[in-house]
Amino acid sequence: MVGVFLAGIVCIAIFALFIVGIIAVAGSDKKTEVEPNSILRIAFNYSISERTPNNPLAGLSFLGDGDKSIGLKDILANIKKAKTDSNIKGIFLDESAMEAGQATIEEIRNALIDFKKSGKFVIAYSEVYNQGFYYLASVADKVYLNPKGIFEFKGFKSQITFLKGALDKLGVDVQIIKVGTYKSAVEPYFLTKMSEANRLQVTSYLGSMYDHFLTGISESRKINKDTLFKYADDMRIQEPEDALKYKLVDGLKYKDEILDELKQRTGVNKKDEIKGVEIGEYSGTETNADEGADGTSKKRIAIVYASGEIAGGDGDDNSIGSEGISKALRKVRLDSKVKAVVLRVNSPGGSSLASDVIWREVMLTKKVKPIIVSMGDVAASGGYYISCAADSIIAEPNTITGSIGIFAILPNMQKLFNDKLGITFDGVKTGKYADLGDISRPLTRDEKLILQNEVNHGYDDFTKAVAAGRHKTQAYINSIGQGRVWTGEQALKNGLVDKLGNIDDALKMAAKKAGLKSYKVETFPEQKSIFNKFGLGLNAEIKAHILKSELGENYKYYQQIKGVTQMMRTPQARMPYEVEIH
Repeated sequence: MVGVFLAGIVCIAIFALFIVGIIAVAGSDKKTEVEPNSILRIAFNYSISERTPNNPLAGLSFLGDGDKSIGLKDILANIKKAKTDSNIKGIFLDESAMEAGQATIEEIRNALIDFKKSGKFVIAYSEVYNQGFYYLASVADKVYLNPKGIFEFKGFKSQITFLKGALDKLGVDVQIIKVGTYKSAVEPYFLTKMSEANRLQVTSYLGSMYDHFLTGISESRKINKDTLFKYADDMRIQEPEDALKYKLVDGLKYKDEILDELKQRTGVNKKDEIKGVEIGEYSGTETNADEGADGTSKKRIAIVYASGEIAGGDGDDNSIGSEGISKALRKVRLDSKVKAVVLRVNSPGGSSLASDVIWREVMLTKKVKPIIVSMGDVAASGGYYISCAADSIIAEPNTITGSIGIFAILPNMQKLFNDKLGITFDGVKTGKYADLGDISRPLTRDEKLILQNEVNHGYDDFTKAVAAGRHKTQAYINSIGQGRVWTGEQALKNGLVDKLGNIDDALKMAAKKAGLKSYKVETFPEQKSIFNKFGLGLNAEIKAHILKSELGENYKYYQQIKGVTQMMRTPQARMPYEVEIH
């Protein structure tokens, strides 16, 4: 008994020390000192979110994410800050897997181009260049590849996983109700390959993105765009020497040689260590920052971040909750100090109901102050729905947007239950449609009509909202809608967006519309720290982290199957599929 008691005391003591350690780490606010002649090292070995996670344990192996990640907002701010920081002599892009969407890469790339206007250098090095990192690195003064490294330059592909064969084997029939010729989110559940309409739209937008990719590299590397296309199409780059031969890189070097060059560029003796700072640590420096914004101004521009799939509830950094975003929009709308709003949208859509709830708040905000939408990698379907009421919409050329359409999905699992599992059902009901949505049987003809009318009504509301917001006829919106996906570049031509640019451009536009010469930027919704999450979904985050670690690239298939249950019957304004470009 005494042993048990002592063991309990020891456990409590250890736990107390653990908590004290956490508080000490969280409470420390030590500023990183940047020495003269330093290099800003950037290595993107993590997926890039819109905002830096509010996790003081990031970088630690317990309860943290392992790697310390930094959000796009801070990446852009730090590159801008380094441009005028006299202690920073250049940027080193180092060994990046670059797990980011095309528009995210575009924003960072443009920030590096702007950085170079200072006369400071940018050096890129990697053992492996995927196409995303090479697109980013191509703006560097020197691009180096390991002599035994790998260089990907083969064109884009977009691949869809079709589940119909597996569902057939399980005895599951997926019943589809949709509006829109191109609304192909449901195709994986009832087809075994792409429909012709879907193939047409994917060919169109993927071609647009690839053309922009080649144009950017052509301009930075001074190689004809058609020549670059030929290099990729003929698979000319098979060995590191090929990349050098065709002038896609400037040299084949080992890491020690790169470090020697960086020492030479910064005036450091070969025997000494390079002075430098990681971009994640640079956020903690004192150097001042944001041009165009005045931290002392009483007038404010609010940035409301809406990232992830759209559903009800509060949401978080990686999901859009209609209640959470609505609260944020109401807060900034009613705050007299906030003179304009930028709604940053990075979403493939989701629940049409939740999208409509957010759309209403955007409409109300627009009536009292300017609201500008800045689109990230994806702002499609429900992501476009919540954007369309804004005063103006700004997108990157390679943003994925549009996909104006609605669908509902309901599996019929009768064969699985009856024939595979031997499970049967029976019961009573007080109304003809009391069991509408029952997955143990197929829909009746009348039930299909009811659901189709619901989806048709949702599509009508969607196209009306877009027509009103974009000052177009509903007939015109229907002609470019039908679930079709467009790039930002294409959307500019068809009137779905107003301008190509980044979040800074959106801030400038918001300031101009509000007549502001100086302003302070505030961000919403408030980010929850890891301490807020104890007992509030932290277990779910840990579970997701473990699943991602174990499943690796297969995690997306788990998510896709899981998503079917979340889409059942409730009308969805969702992207046709998750777009991945390799």
